[in-house]
Amino acid sequence: AMALCLKQVFNKDKTFRPRKKFEPGTQRFELYKKAQASLKSGLDLKAVVQLPPGESINDWIAVHVVDFFNRINLIYGTMSEYCTERSCPIMSGGLKYEYRWQDDSKYKKPTKLSAPQYMCMLMDWIEMLINNEDVFPTRIGVPFPKQFQQVCTKILTRLFRVFVHVYIHHFDSIINMGAEAHVNTCYKHFYYFIREFSLIDHRELEPLVRMALAQ
Repeated sequence: AMALCLKQVFNKDKTFRPRKKFEPGTQRFELYKKAQASLKSGLDLKAVVQLPPGESINDWIAVHVVDFFNRINLIYGTMSEYCTERSCPIMSGGLKYEYRWQDDSKYKKPTKLSAPQYMCMLMDWIEMLINNEDVFPTRIGVPFPKQFQQVCTKILTRLFRVFVHVYIHHFDSIINMGAEAHVNTCYKHFYYFIREFSLIDHRELEPLVRMALAQ
């Protein structure tokens, strides 16, 4: 019965599973290992996010964007059963903030979606971008596109909204699952990273500003 239960959990929604991996042997993989090692060493998170000497800022941002996507994807995946069309008919962060979805294909105008729909569109959209060689080149010597940091700002801004929604609407579930320390560490790491490189407009941070000040 347990195996069946686990199988159902893993089959339940294919969307919320990390899919982009770093290729061993590449510079990006080495950078990722370096970043993970400093994270695990218990160093101050403000120090962990700083660009290592001699490394390219775009490589450093690329590694973190992919890693945050994978980690936030999993965090939301573990909460997704509590975030339903019924519980969260609007993608929001409390009564004051509502997030609408817009992309270049299906939703050309900002559109109201339920939180689960928004999350689904968001994860698919990010996955498409990070697997696009023209945006996130993986081959050595292939330069990043000129608009790379702008694209990353858009990705990170939207990923921040996942934290906003999860913290404001599902914090009791995080506590019940015993995931509070894990989510808080991921959030702090993300927060220090975006602040270090000024990657998100400060107005976007307002819904969690009291939390950020407490960090």
